[in-house]
Amino acid sequence: MKIFIVCSKAFFKDLEPIKTYLEKNNFEVFLPHTYLHPEEEEETWQEGKESHAAFKARMFRLSRERIQEMDAILVLNKKKKGIENYIGGSTFLEMYEAFMNNKKIYLYNDIPEGLLYDEISGFSPIIIHGNLEEIK
Repeated sequence: MKIFIVCSKAFFKDLEPIKTYLEKNNFEVFLPHTYLHPEEEEETWQEGKESHAAFKARMFRLSRERIQEMDAILVLNKKKKGIENYIGGSTFLEMYEAFMNNKKIYLYNDIPEGLLYDEISGFSPIIIHGNLEEIK
């Protein structure tokens, strides 16, 4: 199974053990596009709004292409800045892309309460409560 892990860059520090576990269980794991260069977005902001907008557009296109090749995505949603089970805008769009391409969507934790709760519920994610064994 090919699986793409999507999340806020604040959670990049948590990815390696998840990747290792999944690979040991015969998954082909793909990490976020900026995993190896997490400062890239900030660098584009320093170059100006147009540079940052071009960066975001490129990331959206890369995610779309990658998701089309996957069997599933795993959304790593943890606490960020006091928000439980945080899912940011880009991650939400990746979830939408997976939904539109009939891919399985695994949520590491519960759906966050708030503005997008109904929309995320509509994606029918499989909530694994941190138990990677639930990914099948």
